[in-house]
Amino acid sequence: MINKVVKNVEEALKGVESGMTFMLGGFGLCGIPENSITQLVKLEITDLTCISNNAGVDDFGLGQLLQKRQIKKMISSYVGENDEFERQMLSGELEVDLIPQGTLAERCRATGAGIPAFYTPAGYGTEVAEGKETREFNGKMYVLEHAFKPSFAFVKAWKGDTAGNLIYKGTARNFNPMMAMAGQITVAEVEELVPVGELDPNQIHTSGIFVQRIFQGKDYEKRIEQRTVTRKS
Repeated sequence: MINKVVKNVEEALKGVESGMTFMLGGFGLCGIPENSITQLVKLEITDLTCISNNAGVDDFGLGQLLQKRQIKKMISSYVGENDEFERQMLSGELEVDLIPQGTLAERCRATGAGIPAFYTPAGYGTEVAEGKETREFNGKMYVLEHAFKPSFAFVKAWKGDTAGNLIYKGTARNFNPMMAMAGQITVAEVEELVPVGELDPNQIHTSGIFVQRIFQGKDYEKRIEQRTVTRKS
């Protein structure tokens, strides 16, 4: 019986080192591998390149690594609500590669599919295309974008089984599925860990073939990025 369970986050992150490139799932404050990020902070590794849609907020998600100056470069599509991310980017302290969101998603997907590069029309004629190969197809110009080379991918799912099969809940099914396919070592943290056979095969979003380590996380905050309410009349 295949069993990819590790007993805790410390064991799950064995082998991470300074200077590595990591993929981290999540969108806004949803579907963030919180336990893995907290452990990366504790390990005090530095000079990291992090690939993520955004960087959480100042004191949550990747914002914790930014506060500790552990990230050298962010590859993302959105600065968002993170004031420290914005400050470091504008001051030149942090190297930032801002990518159109669809292009970022496709680069992640291409990495998992073993596709080294692809052409996209997004960004042609803008600074996004500077220094990149361009080519015309059927009268339209395209930009060549390359896949990533991450050492680890960290993802967060709602449920997972001991073989590494994963189900994401709601909008947590954002960048997590494609990043889970892309890591040389993919670490999945889940809210609920169940035996093989308990997950409906028709509901599985990530096959266990892509996951090398899985553990049950704890103390998830489930923050709301912005709360909007209507005043009583």
